[in-house]
Amino acid sequence: MFHHVTVLKEESVEGLHIKPDGVYVDCTMGGAGHSSLIASKLGKDGLLIALDQDDVALANAEKVLAPYIDRVKIVKSNFRDLEHVLHSVPRAMKDGKPQVDGILFDLGVSSPQLDEAERGFSYHQDAELDMRMDRTTELTAKIIVNEWPAERIAKILYEYGEEKFSRRIAAVIAEARAKQPIETTGELVELIKEGIPAAARRTGGHPAKRSFQALRIAVNDELGAFEEALEQSIRCLAPQGRVAVITFHSLEDRICKQIMVNNVEKCTCPSDFPICVCKREGTLKLVTRKPIIPGEQELEVNQRARSAKLRIAEKL
Repeated sequence: MFHHVTVLKEESVEGLHIKPDGVYVDCTMGGAGHSSLIASKLGKDGLLIALDQDDVALANAEKVLAPYIDRVKIVKSNFRDLEHVLHSVPRAMKDGKPQVDGILFDLGVSSPQLDEAERGFSYHQDAELDMRMDRTTELTAKIIVNEWPAERIAKILYEYGEEKFSRRIAAVIAEARAKQPIETTGELVELIKEGIPAAARRTGGHPAKRSFQALRIAVNDELGAFEEALEQSIRCLAPQGRVAVITFHSLEDRICKQIMVNNVEKCTCPSDFPICVCKREGTLKLVTRKPIIPGEQELEVNQRARSAKLRIAEKL
């Protein structure tokens, strides 16, 4: 059941400057909160292409977006295949290449995925270790925990979860799996607790939170997929088209900021040159110099929004 609150919904959709006859892409449809707001602003000549790789989200979207079905195309796809998807939609193409008016990314995991015990995302409920967004893919958290070298597990816990006890946790995991396979989220939670000193376990929220986040990112290659998709989205925007990105993790935000900044026009001429001769042209201008963050009212409704940041850029 999808019931989650869409973070920074009004701000992100407003930032896209929706035109009634425009073509837009929601790369992370989820509970269809952003998609329904975008679709409501489109006229009969507008089109929203909504992507998701989760079958539960796709089934839910058929119901939520039913009032706008004449202007919405729902596609099962990972957003790293954005260009490929757009090539299959004639309305998204111009002069042989994708040209759309706006692209949205909301990188938060849908609350129902986190809350559904059998998906294996939650450290609060015992279930089989899984954590796949798309359940047709092969890599699961169980494979990582039981088969990857301890050094590699420690690396992802540290890099993706910013877990300072990553090596100790990985060592405990390696020792436990040598005796018998680690099958469930409950077993993994106990091993993570064992790897964290007692004093540290008493502060900073649930001790398994960082490790579970890291495993989820690794299982779904979330950072690699996002980096590829954001680069593609810049290529796929029409002039004056906008991309809006909501991140929830410092690594995601760093990737977003870096890619946007790298595509902004920068003159490389020496400072004493009277005019620019390098003619170095960028492809983007930043609409938001600093990220937009949720207000207190939104945080009261949804605590998961606390780390959200919205960045918007426009194609030149």
